[in-house]
Amino acid sequence: MIRTIAWKEFRSLFASPLAWVILAVIQLILAWVFLFQLSQYMDNLPRIQQLANPPGITEIVVAALFGFAAILLLMAVPLLTMRLFSEERRNQTLTLLLSAPVSTTEIVLGKFVGLLSFLAVMLGLCLLMSASLALGGTIDWGLIAANSLGLLLLVGAFAALGLFISSLTQHPAIAAFATFGALLLLWILNSLLQDPNQPLLYLSMMKHFDGFNRGLIDTTDIAYFLLFAATFLTLTVRQLDAKRLQG
Repeated sequence: MIRTIAWKEFRSLFASPLAWVILAVIQLILAWVFLFQLSQYMDNLPRIQQLANPPGITEIVVAALFGFAAILLLMAVPLLTMRLFSEERRNQTLTLLLSAPVSTTEIVLGKFVGLLSFLAVMLGLCLLMSASLALGGTIDWGLIAANSLGLLLLVGAFAALGLFISSLTQHPAIAAFATFGALLLLWILNSLLQDPNQPLLYLSMMKHFDGFNRGLIDTTDIAYFLLFAATFLTLTVRQLDAKRLQG
């Protein structure tokens, strides 16, 4: 049943003009960033080659591309998650959905997987841009793999939080603004906290994504994103269970 709901959600996203606009705008911006970074690398190549330990094209172009993609998706995901439950509540169809012979967990996971599949299409296009560098030279596939994994975990966390906030209100615009505000706060948390030993620093998404962006795969960072997504998916299930009990 999760697969059925996920497929329905995935198809509905591709039937939405907003989703197509977001997809097109993000790819257009990322293509510009990719070509700009590549141009900068080629212009500065003579100076780079004179360094004792020169960075490769993957470190300069791909790391910047994925870092910029993370920021763009931070702004795009709230626009995609805002309608998942809030629109159902506004259209009075959430009650019908909850009365179906399907568990709340299956509903939440189905919508989450459907949205994550749509976001994976964006990541796939970003990955293809990075892989195209192999046509002109040697690239660091390990760095590309680390960035791809990190960005997938990151957008999964974005989607889980957006899904939860969407279940709290029947106004999609409020859900979008609240999700963006929460994600932005978690993203820049390390910039707000001056003390490196501050326990709240562990909640910073930028801090945990930065390792992947530099090609380092740390189980602590993986655990953070998985636990973050699992926590908000569980909260969404509990929120909908309470709604189901209220009838």
